[in-house]
Amino acid sequence: MSMNNAPNVFLDPNANRFQVNIINEDHDNNETTQEDVGSDPPHYEETSFTDETHNRLRISYRPGKRELYDNFRQNGEKTEASLHPYDTHSKMYYLQTFGHNTMDPVPKIDYYRNTGSVSGNKLNRPSLLEIHEQLAKNIAVSTGSVERVANGESSAGDETAASKEEENKTGFVKFGWVKGVLVRCMLNIWGVMLFIRLSWIVGQAGIGLGVIIILLATMVTSITGLSTSAIATNGFVRGGGAYYLISRSLGPEFGGSIGLIFAFANAVAVAMYVVGFAETVVELLKESDTLMVDESNDIRIIGTITVVCLLGISVAGMEWEAKAQVILLIVLLVAIVNFFIGTVIPTNTEKKARGFFNYQASIFAENFGPDFRSGEGFFSVFAIFFPAATGILAGANISGDLKDPQSAIPQGTMLAILITTIAYVAVAICAASCVVRDATGNINDTIVPGMSCNGSSACGLGYDFSRCASQPCDYGLMNNFQVMSMVSGFGPLITAGIFSATLSSALASLVSAPKVFQALCKDNVYKGLEFFAKGYGKNNEPIRGYVLTFAIAMAFILIAELNTIAPIISNFFLASYALINFSCFHASYAKSPGWRPAFRYYNMWVSLFGALLCCGVMFVINWWAALITYAIELFLYIYVTYKKPEVNWGSSTQALYFVNALDSALALTTVEDHVKNFRPQCLALTGAPMVRPALLDITHAFTKNNGLCICCEVYTGPRKLCVKEMNSGMEKKQAWLTKNKRKAFYAAVAADSFRDGVKSLLQASGLGRMKPNTLVIGFKKDWRSAPATQIENYVGIIHDAFDFELGVIIIRISQGFDISQVLQVQEELEKLEQERLALEATIKENDFEEGKRGICGFFKKASTLNISKHETKESTINTIQSMHVGEFNQRLLEASTQFKKKQGKGTIDIWWLFDDGGLTILIPYILTIRKKWKNCKLRIFTGGKVNRIEEEKLVMASLLSKFRIKFADINIICDINIKPNKESWKFFEEMIEPYRLHESCKDMTTAEKLKRETPWKITDAELEAFKEKSYRQVRLNELLQEHSRAANLIVLSLPVARKGAVSDYLYMAWLEILSKNLPPVLMVRGNHKNVLTFYS
Repeated sequence: MSMNNAPNVFLDPNANRFQVNIINEDHDNNETTQEDVGSDPPHYEETSFTDETHNRLRISYRPGKRELYDNFRQNGEKTEASLHPYDTHSKMYYLQTFGHNTMDPVPKIDYYRNTGSVSGNKLNRPSLLEIHEQLAKNIAVSTGSVERVANGESSAGDETAASKEEENKTGFVKFGWVKGVLVRCMLNIWGVMLFIRLSWIVGQAGIGLGVIIILLATMVTSITGLSTSAIATNGFVRGGGAYYLISRSLGPEFGGSIGLIFAFANAVAVAMYVVGFAETVVELLKESDTLMVDESNDIRIIGTITVVCLLGISVAGMEWEAKAQVILLIVLLVAIVNFFIGTVIPTNTEKKARGFFNYQASIFAENFGPDFRSGEGFFSVFAIFFPAATGILAGANISGDLKDPQSAIPQGTMLAILITTIAYVAVAICAASCVVRDATGNINDTIVPGMSCNGSSACGLGYDFSRCASQPCDYGLMNNFQVMSMVSGFGPLITAGIFSATLSSALASLVSAPKVFQALCKDNVYKGLEFFAKGYGKNNEPIRGYVLTFAIAMAFILIAELNTIAPIISNFFLASYALINFSCFHASYAKSPGWRPAFRYYNMWVSLFGALLCCGVMFVINWWAALITYAIELFLYIYVTYKKPEVNWGSSTQALYFVNALDSALALTTVEDHVKNFRPQCLALTGAPMVRPALLDITHAFTKNNGLCICCEVYTGPRKLCVKEMNSGMEKKQAWLTKNKRKAFYAAVAADSFRDGVKSLLQASGLGRMKPNTLVIGFKKDWRSAPATQIENYVGIIHDAFDFELGVIIIRISQGFDISQVLQVQEELEKLEQERLALEATIKENDFEEGKRGICGFFKKASTLNISKHETKESTINTIQSMHVGEFNQRLLEASTQFKKKQGKGTIDIWWLFDDGGLTILIPYILTIRKKWKNCKLRIFTGGKVNRIEEEKLVMASLLSKFRIKFADINIICDINIKPNKESWKFFEEMIEPYRLHESCKDMTTAEKLKRETPWKITDAELEAFKEKSYRQVRLNELLQEHSRAANLIVLSLPVARKGAVSDYLYMAWLEILSKNLPPVLMVRGNHKNVLTFYS
């Protein structure tokens, strides 16, 4: 390979480290290359991945080669000296990164995109396998990608350009932070409250407490704004606003519950704002005596017309809606400025009579302190004002329509809070500095010389409003809601401001509700709502959501009592704020490495304080509404949790699960083991869990909620293929365990041999104190026909488990555990059924099309039916054959589910022949405390002497009572050590005959040769040495047949074979004869350490 450029990259001071070169693997051109190196030092152009002009990768080339390169680009001609961008047969080309020929790509954002990303296409970087494995022709950069690089194109830049071109082509509208967030938030925060309630609030609370009320409300919204900014800058934000932020932080349970009520709250808020607008219009009609029907019906008529108009603006598109919002903001700002101008315009006699005297220090001093009346207090006044501070999520709710949500949401939201707070404080102070609390409105209530006055500020200004103390007055801060209209320079502008505030808030809510609801439906958190996920037009407008929001708004305009529903809606918004704050706290507290918000001006404890503050404010505003909100949210949370939507958003809840599990595991390492806390922690060699379900079921029966259970699988063969297969099936098999409610883990290893894999699992499985202490394996039913290496591995695993001081449980059932054949048949049947349904659908479709074509269509239809009948017949034959296989395996399928069923009344027979520390007795005891096995009684069988049967019974009964283990019966077996009958022994000898060496019948040389060639065979010397032990196994089977044939389960002490002394086949013969023709058998051997104790 030509490496001519590599050394010089580091020598050239002008070389850029992100330089990309096409490297030509052509040994024929080495000579030319060397000449180039010697004669002319290389010249490198700096290459940028973010070229502002072209946004492309540049290709560097040598001086003098430009013409050839340009010639190639224009004409596509190849010359001997030209730069070939690709040649798939004789050359390979790679990107040169950091001056080296490598397939390793430089960091690029397109590698990190999600599939289907809106902002750009996802690129796939070379896999670790491609980089790690030996370089081959088919691993080189693909022809297409090399051609693109040779043409000076960057896939990333090209895709971004294509994305932008598509946006321009379709007219896709995206808003900046001013029009998208700032304008919306300001309009939504400034509501009717600014014009008709703020003067009353400052009259009740005074300037001092009034400002505190405004700042307290602002503190809640500011903390929420900071939390929103932190979450919004922690990754790309899609559409969905508050729902998206909460669901991606806390998971679908919280997000799904709050998303639904937040969307509903916005929908009802449309009705509230429209009714506020309609009431103002009706008041004007009333003043001019031009009511259409009556007040209530006029509100409904005007409200309906208004909602229809707003719906038209929304459906017309976000661009029109944004223009309408800007116009409304201008009107609102003019109205506010109009008020401030009015405060400095000299007042007149009429306005003085109504309490307006321009700025007066005496009025400021008088109104500075509180004067709560009519049972009002600080918190009740705060509850009335707080809804005026909400609306901070108006920008975040259309996050999907923002150019850059990560910067727009923090900038726009926080600036909107600042501007609106200043406006509220300024209006409150100005109003309270110009207008007295009470005024009669009578221009004749002036003070004449010699007349006494109550000493109020109005007295000092020449007016006597003292009779307001004894009778109600209509003017002043406390009595007149139209103070701003009176003070302003031009009153109708304040009315226009009220119209602007109500309509802008209604329009913002009408847009927010469908957007949030569409995002919720797209995530399919609630299964029945997919209908509303569909979008239309260039901006993916949720037209169906608009119609639904319109219907809800109309319903509440026509029938709802809005004064009752208003507190609940406010609490819905506050619940959203609380969860956003809690999301920020939770994400910080979970310490996930993925929590890296670009917005730094937040604090986890401040966010938690904000969440608690929001919850407190909910109760301050209305305690019963708060309880209703919590109840609805809890119900939806439980519903979503129960349904378990199949989503994975990397929420902080997941991160906290991990942190808690890690902390618990670490804490457990400091706890010393004690025999009282022993529990079987099993390593079950099930392979894929679904292939041996019965083995998993019986293991799960004594580990569920009690101990660790790990289902293990060993992959053998070429490592590359094994690792690929293992990794691809890992999640699927763990998901199967979860779906089937098996509280177990799945673990797999790739190894050179089965035994090596199990060795790795025995040593490395588990974590800290949660490590397996018992190996569970199924009995190898096919040991007689299996290769010798498999038997060696199987028995070797048992030896390894004992070497690593684990207990061993070997389980045998009559039909065996492996149901892979049944699963294969089921898979075939499913495929056939899918094919049949597809065929039927195709035939119906063809029939429908051909039915339109008259007589020709009729004949074609007939021929189609004949073909379909023939195909259906073949399909039916295949199905019948598959069903036959299924019936053949029916007994196997039933056997695989036998431990899932509830066991009837019966017994678990425990043959506790050898003391292994108590595991043989503990396992069946645990089974009896399970629902499925609770009707089974324990019967104990143990060896003893004929002349000490009663004493042995008493000893065993005493031992079990000290262990607090209940039993139904104790049987002392005295004839274990007698010889088995001839038929049984003959069967055993016939069974081991194919595996015997019979060296005693051969000469020494032949015998030695056979031992070397077949070391696994049973020698005569070995058989003689262990004859008594072989007798015992055969005899035990006879006793088991006699006493335990009808038991539900047999638990039996597992015989131990000495390493190097007992051959593998002899040991397998012992296990075979011991457990033959019996109910399910558990052959158990503990690690000879106590697992039971009678001490407290």
